[in-house]
Amino acid sequence: MPVVGTFPTIRSEIAGVSVLELAKQFGTPSYIYDAASIVERINDLKQFDVIRFAQKACSNIAILDLCRQNGVVVDAVSGGEIHRAMKAGFKPGNVEHPEIVYTADIFDREALEMVVKLGIPVNCGSPDMIDQLGEKAPGSNITLRINPGFGHGHSQKTNTGGEQSKHGIWHEQLDDCLQRADRGNIAVTGIHMHIGSGTDLHHLSQVCGAMEKVVETVGRSVKTISAGGGLPIPYNTKQSYVDLDQYYQLWDASRKKLEAKLGHKLTLEIEPGRYLVAESGYLLSEIRAVKQMGNNTFYLLDAGFNNLARPILYGSYHPMSIAPANGSTSRPEVDVVVGGPLCESGDIFTQEEGGFVCTRKLPQANIGDYLILERAGAYGFVMASNYNSKPLAAEVLIKNGKPHLVRARQSHEDITRGEVIPA
Repeated sequence: MPVVGTFPTIRSEIAGVSVLELAKQFGTPSYIYDAASIVERINDLKQFDVIRFAQKACSNIAILDLCRQNGVVVDAVSGGEIHRAMKAGFKPGNVEHPEIVYTADIFDREALEMVVKLGIPVNCGSPDMIDQLGEKAPGSNITLRINPGFGHGHSQKTNTGGEQSKHGIWHEQLDDCLQRADRGNIAVTGIHMHIGSGTDLHHLSQVCGAMEKVVETVGRSVKTISAGGGLPIPYNTKQSYVDLDQYYQLWDASRKKLEAKLGHKLTLEIEPGRYLVAESGYLLSEIRAVKQMGNNTFYLLDAGFNNLARPILYGSYHPMSIAPANGSTSRPEVDVVVGGPLCESGDIFTQEEGGFVCTRKLPQANIGDYLILERAGAYGFVMASNYNSKPLAAEVLIKNGKPHLVRARQSHEDITRGEVIPA
C-alpha cells in the first residue's frame, strides 16, 4: 500500500527533470505528468481482473496510450471520449473483453449512433437508455449502473449516490429495468455500483452488500461486476490512502458468494480515475506579482482557475511548492494567499469550500520564481476553459527522464478559430 510522504515547499525537479529547464523549454502555465507514477498506481490494482480507467480524470491520448500499454482498458462518458480512446489505440467492440465501455446517464444522439455503429457495450445509468438502445440495437449486452440509495464524497458535488444524485438507476427500479431489457431483447450482463469519491471501507461494505442483492435479483446473465471508482489519494498529510488489500478482499468475498449462487465465474472490475493520475500531475506556473493587501501577501500566478478549477469548484486543497529562479534551496516561509490572473474574485487557489480565502505557508518568493500546484493530474487540464480568452496550457509527459510535449499550448488563433462575423 502506498505511504503518504511529506510535501516539500521548495522543489527543484519533477520526475528527475529540472523545473527551471521545464519552464524554459515549454513555458508556463504547463501541466507536467510523471509517467512512472501512473504505472506505479496501475500496478497497485493488479489484483483486480480488469482495471478500467475513468478517462474523464485525465484524457490526453498520450496518457491513455500509457495506460493501454500497461494492460488498462477505458471507460468513456461521451462520444468525444470514445474518439479519444480509439485515437490512443483502444479497439471498439469485443463484447467478451471490451476495451471501451460507454458509461453515462443519457445517450445524446451522437453517442447513441457511435455505440450502435461501433458495437461498444453500454453501462446504462437511466432506464430510458435501455429503451433507446433496444430500439436501435436489439441483441446488445448492457451493464446497469445502480444507485443503491446512499453515497459518499469529499464534497456534496462529488457524491454520486443517494436520492440527490442524478447518477445511476434507482435501486427500487431494478425490476422495471429488467422488463425494459426483455422488451428490447437486451441482455443484462454486468452490474456497476459507484457511490462517489473518497469511499471508505465502512461505506464499501455497504456497497458490496447492495451489489450482492442486485446481482441475485438479475440472475445468471450477470458475468461482470464493477466496484466503480472513487479511490482516494491524499492531498495533505491529514489524509490517507485506502487499504487496497482490504478493499480488494471485501469485493472478492462478495464476488465469491455470488459465483457460488450463480454457478459460474464473475469478472471483477475496478474503475479508477483520480487514483491513477492525480499524483502524477503538476501545474507549473510563474509568479508574476507579489503584492500586499492589508494584512495579506498575495502571490499572483500566470495560471488561474481556467487551468485548475478544483479549488473554486470544491474548495479543494493542492500541495504547493516554489522553484526559485536563482536555484536557491532554502528560503524563510511566510503566510500567503495564492491567486491567478483572471478578472474574477474567485480566482484563488488557497480557498476552502464556500469561497473562504485562506493563507498557505510557503517560501518567500519573487516575481520570476515558479510555483507548482501539485497532485493536479486528476480533473485538472480536463476541466480547463478559455475563460478570459486564456489559451489552454501545454501538456508534457516525462518518460524515463525525458520530457515529451504531448499537447501544444493553444494559440490566440486557436481560440477564435470557428467564430464567424455574419455578413
